[in-house]
Amino acid sequence: MKHPPVLAIDMGTSSVRAALFDARGKRVQGTLAQRVYLLKTGGDGAAELDPFELLRQTRACIKSATEGGNAISAVGVSCFWHSLLGTDAEGNPLTPIYTWADSRCREDAARLREDLSEREVHAETGCMLRSSFWPAKLRWMRRTERGRFRKVRFWMSPAEWVQWRITGRSRCAYGMATATGLFDPSKLEWSGRMLEACEFSAERMLPLGDEPEDWHGIPWFPAIGDGAASNLGSGANEAGRGAINVGTSAALRVMREGAAARAPFGLFAYRVDAWRYLVGGAVSNAGNLHAWCLRELKLGNDAAAIEKQLAARPAPEHGLTVLPFWTAERAPTWDEEAQGVIAGLRQSTTALDLLQAITEGFYFRLGTIAEMIAGERPPRWIVAGGILKSKSALRRLANVMGRPLFANPEPEASLRGAAVFVLEKLGRQVADLNYGTPVLPVASIHRIYKTERARQAELETTDFP
Repeated sequence: MKHPPVLAIDMGTSSVRAALFDARGKRVQGTLAQRVYLLKTGGDGAAELDPFELLRQTRACIKSATEGGNAISAVGVSCFWHSLLGTDAEGNPLTPIYTWADSRCREDAARLREDLSEREVHAETGCMLRSSFWPAKLRWMRRTERGRFRKVRFWMSPAEWVQWRITGRSRCAYGMATATGLFDPSKLEWSGRMLEACEFSAERMLPLGDEPEDWHGIPWFPAIGDGAASNLGSGANEAGRGAINVGTSAALRVMREGAAARAPFGLFAYRVDAWRYLVGGAVSNAGNLHAWCLRELKLGNDAAAIEKQLAARPAPEHGLTVLPFWTAERAPTWDEEAQGVIAGLRQSTTALDLLQAITEGFYFRLGTIAEMIAGERPPRWIVAGGILKSKSALRRLANVMGRPLFANPEPEASLRGAAVFVLEKLGRQVADLNYGTPVLPVASIHRIYKTERARQAELETTDFP
């Protein structure tokens, strides 16, 4: 008997998507739905979402994806990691959704690093003591909004709340708990050290587990993090494969098996489920810098013309070195106070020079993370995200990394990953993807980029006034 498709939902910081996937992990044509919403930002570092808007648009996507009348066998969800909201005992929101990008708690993160050994905390939780994670945000809330903080009965990820409102019940998956900064991914339990540091209790979060809840007779599985979903959706879920996603931000991740989840200092170790974990690193400055260049450097909207010009410049001949820290940066150095720097400006410097150099600047960060992850046995890198719209960008990244890069044929990697996660739990045999011919690096250009990457690392150690 043919298995009904699964419904996959992918909640991002700017939009939500939904689609049906068959038992082999192939997207059902005509079922993809997307709805956008606004991330509210402020000069103080605020980066919030309205939970009710997220819920409305998620419901709309579910309705659109399933309007063909297809029966579904399960629901899987991917959601942006690290974010949280607080509710009362009945699940009514008392706070907005504080996303990972909300940096108003940087002072609290700094105090945590004074109170605790960041290396010891990282070894236990796989997370850094930085503004992206829950500990700093919880301490910031307690410090700045003590009254509202006390009223909150439960703290949870946005996807947990959405599931609660739709199905009536919810739980926190291991793959979501792991990126809070309060969880021990090796012991599969909340970290007593971090709960104490936050004057917090595990009773203020939803129950842990990967077991689904019932939704009209259909199992709805708790959400996993978008990074884990991206690896699953890219087919980078076995030894010898790694995933690179380059969109507004960017990340590199490899999936490993085992009880002990460990990562080099500065990178992360996040659970996918009870028996798999990710090692990787994320950078905050990526596609957002490209958008900034197009807007502020008045490069225009002719993407084809810009692509042609960049393709004619395979090597860095502009003489610029860039620290791409337009927003607070993450891996591998996590200097949240660092600011962007462009060194080597001349009267002859053009807008296109700047676009190329700024792009190369964050590519260098990805190359460093890749070396920290891979060691002497680099994986086959599978690339997803907006970078695939530009052949020259993919070729440049291959030259920076000095490795072949395979393009992910599934443009919705995280969405497909939510489906793959559920299909695995249902015992289905997911088909492998066909990656085609890789983009190969040019050895001579890679050597030039290796020198330029060393210059960037030297510039980062410079003390600026």
